[in-house]
Amino acid sequence: MAKILIIDDDTGFPMALQAALRNQGHTVEIATDVEAGLAVAKKREDFEVVLTDLYFGVLDPQGLDLIAQLRQARPQLPVIAITCKPETGTTIEATKRGAFDYVTKPTNEAEMGALLNVIERAVTSQRMNGEPAKRREKSYGNGAIVGMSRAMQKVYTQIGRVAAKPVTVLVRGETGTGKELVAHALHQHSARKKQPFIIVNCVAIPESLLESELFGHEQGACTGATSQRLGRFEQANGGTIFLDEIGDMNLGIQAKLLRVLQDKTIHRVGGKLSFQVDVRVIAATHLDLEQAVAGKKFRQDLYYRLNDAVVRLPPLRERKEDIPELVYFFIQQHAAELDAVGSTIDKEAIQYLQDQPWHGNVRELRNVVRKALLVARGHRIDVHIIAKLLDETRIFRRPPAPADAGQSLPAYVSQLLDSAEQGECEDVAGRIVEWAEREIYGQAIRLAEGDQSRASRWLGVSRPTLREKLSRYDLRPVMELA
Repeated sequence: MAKILIIDDDTGFPMALQAALRNQGHTVEIATDVEAGLAVAKKREDFEVVLTDLYFGVLDPQGLDLIAQLRQARPQLPVIAITCKPETGTTIEATKRGAFDYVTKPTNEAEMGALLNVIERAVTSQRMNGEPAKRREKSYGNGAIVGMSRAMQKVYTQIGRVAAKPVTVLVRGETGTGKELVAHALHQHSARKKQPFIIVNCVAIPESLLESELFGHEQGACTGATSQRLGRFEQANGGTIFLDEIGDMNLGIQAKLLRVLQDKTIHRVGGKLSFQVDVRVIAATHLDLEQAVAGKKFRQDLYYRLNDAVVRLPPLRERKEDIPELVYFFIQQHAAELDAVGSTIDKEAIQYLQDQPWHGNVRELRNVVRKALLVARGHRIDVHIIAKLLDETRIFRRPPAPADAGQSLPAYVSQLLDSAEQGECEDVAGRIVEWAEREIYGQAIRLAEGDQSRASRWLGVSRPTLREKLSRYDLRPVMELA
């Protein structure tokens, strides 16, 4: 079984714990002071878990420094802090210094059982720690786009075709798919790569300030304009400007942007002169611009001007084979920042992540991995950590299901909107469309008895579109027999 070291100057507890662990087949040694414990732990690298008391006959918790020294000497070694007088401050500090867990000394059989369970988890973590991640030593640069799935290879091909061309590029994809990274790649692979790359999030800037932000203003042109200001287009002169979420730009600004694209000139707010600018525009949106044009919310002439070239980013659910590499990348990227160097993740946790719908796409996955690193604190991220983190945010990952198969669409809409009002749901429109598509395509393929040609003809869609919907919603292409 495991080799375990207990560091404690107590007389009764270490002996009782040693006996309990030996009954389970473990080999256990005891050190009675900090110096002896640290020396034997450094000398003997076969210990798989160390338990240390925090107080050694003095008021100061010497065990805290011991935890830090042990973790520095052997970063993968799980160190469990044990104490008979738990305190908020020492709990926080022990965790901060890298303790695997913090446990009060047991006073009964149930508490001893709970401590033995913590030790078993630590042993398992130590033995499995590092296996998957050590097979992934790939180094990533800043702004890397991660993933080599077929869907992402198409994206790289699209980038390669247009990066060096003097054309406006529209990057399309759902929120959280990585549109800004694509814009960076387009800039870095262009002749302008040594010139400025300016990012403007159109939805994050109030409408009243967006014109000034983009084109600048003269002194006294508006409230607070105490001096002349260069806009983002002038700052980007010679380089690239990335207009994120351009679909949310109001019609007035759209008209002025169209003039910049056509004439390469700008007018500062409150100014009379025009200025030439040499700027490549890359725009991005998660919205359906065609629908926005039809609804008179987006200018048709600007749409065509932006549509010189298009790069389409797939949602994460359509490239789940990239999830393992993305996870290793996020661990590598954030472990040092979160003081979680040494954290690894097991295969079951990776598979669990691949089974999720990821409505928030890569951004949501990144946030989950960051949270897991905080919980793991330099140890193994197992499936239980991932499941708990996802369960805490389940309310935002899964829409309320219809009460029954016969529930009407108005009733389902009402249910979702009620949930949204209570802060329990988001993206209502997208979820309604998703549910409706599932019903439409599911019923059509069943009625057509699996004949995709017939079903696609009835629905007025192409067979590739039908196949994509059947795959997305995991719909059976044949009739289920009773």
